[in-house]
Amino acid sequence: MESHKKDELCSVDEILVKHLNVKDLEEYNRIHYGRANHHFIDIDKSNNEYATANGFEIKAYDFPARHEETRKPRIVRIGAIQHSIVSRTFKPINEQRLAIFEKVSKIINTAAKEGVNVLCLQEAWSMPFAFCTREKVPWCEFAEDVMDGPSTQFLKEFAVKYGMVIISPILERDEQHGDLIWNTAVIINEKGKVIGFHRKNHIPRVGDFNESTYYFEGNTGHPVFETRFGRIAVNICYGRHHPLNWLMFGLNGAEIVFNPSATVSGLSEHLWAVEARNAAIANSYFTCAINRVGTETFPNEFTSGDGKPAHNDFGHFYGSSYVTAPDGTRTPSLSRTNDGLLVAQVDLNMCRQIKDKWGFAMTQRLDLYAESLKKYVEGKQGRQIVHDN
Repeated sequence: MESHKKDELCSVDEILVKHLNVKDLEEYNRIHYGRANHHFIDIDKSNNEYATANGFEIKAYDFPARHEETRKPRIVRIGAIQHSIVSRTFKPINEQRLAIFEKVSKIINTAAKEGVNVLCLQEAWSMPFAFCTREKVPWCEFAEDVMDGPSTQFLKEFAVKYGMVIISPILERDEQHGDLIWNTAVIINEKGKVIGFHRKNHIPRVGDFNESTYYFEGNTGHPVFETRFGRIAVNICYGRHHPLNWLMFGLNGAEIVFNPSATVSGLSEHLWAVEARNAAIANSYFTCAINRVGTETFPNEFTSGDGKPAHNDFGHFYGSSYVTAPDGTRTPSLSRTNDGLLVAQVDLNMCRQIKDKWGFAMTQRLDLYAESLKKYVEGKQGRQIVHDN
């Protein structure tokens, strides 16, 4: 079984709770998280005991909105699952996948018991994140069809059983178009129907993220999916570094944008707490950033193109999944090292309330940017620099 490195810090929040007195902790929370009180939701005792027995944590928080006279509250519970892989990466493909299915099924069942309506899994959740290796064999065999691949079939049953919308980020095999591979998020509604999918818009070419060896940039634009529980979108992993990617989901009406990811410490961790939170603020919607956990070791060594020795692992996936509201308040993160379920109860009315308060949509000057970007892309406008002569 793959596991985290023993010397990895489990949680920054645990350190703060341990070393700050109540008053100082509340003040820290007010300044850093945007509210002194995290608005914890009580978790069913039996669910907590089950989670502990099966090696994952549960955290739950509430984001209440202001009461309105003309609209009823639009309360939705969203859930995020972060997890490590289970079997060693030299095991047969189906054995690795089924082991992950077994682990994740326990967390999904618990999410349902905690009332989750919309659930999102991490990027490429049903496989190791093997794209660092640059090897095609055997990793391309994890690629599957959007409509009837094993991950979709597995999750459809839970969607129907629990009346839950599930977002399943997978490695897609498009058999209808040249057997191309894509990094794709599949949207399954509460009736078990695949209502659509979105392919990753931005592909990294940094460090060990050699994903362009397997797939290129997506071709699905910025779709927003109208579901029973609200309008949702998926900004897959590296897209979080691109503010315009977040912007387009907002312009298309998203109320919740999920960011399923796979990213490692030493590269992006100092950015992690900033990007999805900033997107929620700038676009007046909820964001849910999800990252896998653990250190995945591969059979063959690979290099990083940095002159350092070859190695067998990608680094530590630091988890730390969190949710941010349109007003910029956010939850503490899940663990950096352990599997977990994050639950957030949100009132989607807050999206409009924050638009009214801050007026970002009214003041953003899209016409100005669109004109300048058009000229720039067409090569008709360079950098607008005024020189001091």
